[in-house]
Amino acid sequence: MIRSVALAATAAYLLLNPAAAAGLYTKGSPVLQVDSTNYDRLITKSNYTSIVEFYAPWCGHCQSLKPAYEKAAKSLDGLAKVASVNCDAEENRPLCARFDVKGFPTLKIIKPSKKPGKPTVEDYQGPRTAKGITDIVVDKIPNHVTRVKDNELDGWLDQDNSTAKAILFTEKGTTSALLRALAIDFLGSINVAQIRNKEEKAVEAFGIAKFPKLVLLPGGDKESLVYDGEMKKEPISKFLSQVATPNPDPAPAPEKAKKPKKASKAKSTESDSSEEEIPHDKPQKPIIPDEATEEASSAPLVVAGAPEIPEAQAGADLQAACLSTKSKVCVLALLNQNSDGDESASQLLGSLSDIAFKHVQRKAKIFPFYSVPYGEEQEKLREQLGLKPSSDLDLIATNGKRSWLKRYGGENYGVMAVETWIDAIRMGEGKKEKFPEGVIGVETVEPEPEAHQEESQPIIDDQENPLKVEIVEEIIEETSQHDEL
Repeated sequence: MIRSVALAATAAYLLLNPAAAAGLYTKGSPVLQVDSTNYDRLITKSNYTSIVEFYAPWCGHCQSLKPAYEKAAKSLDGLAKVASVNCDAEENRPLCARFDVKGFPTLKIIKPSKKPGKPTVEDYQGPRTAKGITDIVVDKIPNHVTRVKDNELDGWLDQDNSTAKAILFTEKGTTSALLRALAIDFLGSINVAQIRNKEEKAVEAFGIAKFPKLVLLPGGDKESLVYDGEMKKEPISKFLSQVATPNPDPAPAPEKAKKPKKASKAKSTESDSSEEEIPHDKPQKPIIPDEATEEASSAPLVVAGAPEIPEAQAGADLQAACLSTKSKVCVLALLNQNSDGDESASQLLGSLSDIAFKHVQRKAKIFPFYSVPYGEEQEKLREQLGLKPSSDLDLIATNGKRSWLKRYGGENYGVMAVETWIDAIRMGEGKKEKFPEGVIGVETVEPEPEAHQEESQPIIDDQENPLKVEIVEEIIEETSQHDEL
């Protein structure tokens, strides 16, 4: 029979750790932090390509991605926007629902289109590394640079003669991210072109002897100006600003924002109306964020009135709950022979309770956790699965429908360690073993396609449709250089 076990909860932990409720990125982070009040102004109406991470502070894989994401933000500074949205914040839930965010982290690339304020949106499917993010975003930067050949030079110069023009003479056949970014900055005021060193007529006409070389034509009969400084964005932009002002980005805030307090309500309504094209989900309950770091103390805090996790006796009860051909993922804590008063057992049960309580508060789905007390049937199960002896505590995850089990390999049963392991199960990561014959008792049924496993739930990590996140060792690899012509 399944009976209840007292839950060690997290409410007191959250009260003692207010930082746990904060966002993942600090004010000094190179990642641009946007919310529902400024998303459209900073991203939707931007001239730049943006990559936006929709995250939750408690998500282990979001925390693992953070170093790579910040490194990519530094590499893309001045070239594209690297932004984040905290979906754990109540006010951002409609925004996250608008983009159909179902798991964390979710990355979207927002690319300006020919229609201002109507960008294209696509899912980021590349590697979760600084280099991978940087390279893919660079490829998405719009190209307003004209590549001019010898026989096209006169026609290009005569076109809009009064308009300023900038020409980069280069040995490269491709257009750099920096030149594309500069063309975006001065779009509509300076026409930007690139001429290869092989175009001898053009090179000779402008007296170019060294590459790369940037020439500015102010327009009309004014003399050309040659740039001799460092090939970096800031000094080049300053040089071009002699003849034109860069386009503002982000777009200036609406005039209504400057009105007295009376207008604040109208401003809010106006902001909401900008998102009418995509219906929002109904507001949801607040998400309680995870701790940023694990407490040094191993003993969990007990809060009266907290929800409970069930206990399942090995045998028929456990077979029905977790070891049938229709059972999905279960997490089982197999208690050791002398678990009463055992510190490790108490810590493990407390950690599982802590994690379960958090998901209950969030109204979010999580696969069931069961405590399996020691007994003859549990001893048989350990032998069948080749688990640790009954003198040891053991933690496993099972999936009867897919006929696999996954072992917890650590000796640390603290909240952070256990939740990282559970998070990996959600993500579909880690080694899984096939069930030995006879454990399920009936031949396993092939699972349905992943897209139909469960109804999608907003703002949770989906255990049946995992997000793929690269391991930390890959996250810290070097980024490509895109900040030079």
